[in-house]
Amino acid sequence: MRSFMITTLGLAVLALGPSAAGLAAQAADGQEQEFTAQVVDVACYTVHDLQGEDHRMCAQVCADQGVSLVLLDSEGRLYHPVGMDMPSSGDEENEQLRPHAERQVNVRGTVIDRGGLRTIVLADVSGA
Repeated sequence: MRSFMITTLGLAVLALGPSAAGLAAQAADGQEQEFTAQVVDVACYTVHDLQGEDHRMCAQVCADQGVSLVLLDSEGRLYHPVGMDMPSSGDEENEQLRPHAERQVNVRGTVIDRGGLRTIVLADVSGA
């Protein structure tokens, strides 16, 4: 009886959790885009209005401490990088952007605008 309950519970969790196909379908709601943006740390940029080359080392230290690095386009829009893996900690995205902190990059990825939040599933990042 105990193993039946554990098996049933496990199947219920799997049935309720997001599937890889479901996640891919959600990303398909987005649009592939390429643009140039500045990599900024979200806390210092939004709370303290700090950005630029003078703020580069601080942004890298903040990223090392888990603060999200985000993309700021030429029109002042922020894009929060997200991963397709579930659960996603954001570590991979920060690691990909950290070398470019407070610098311009060319990015390509799937942009999803949902609930007022603009996210991007990064496909490629390179120095501008």
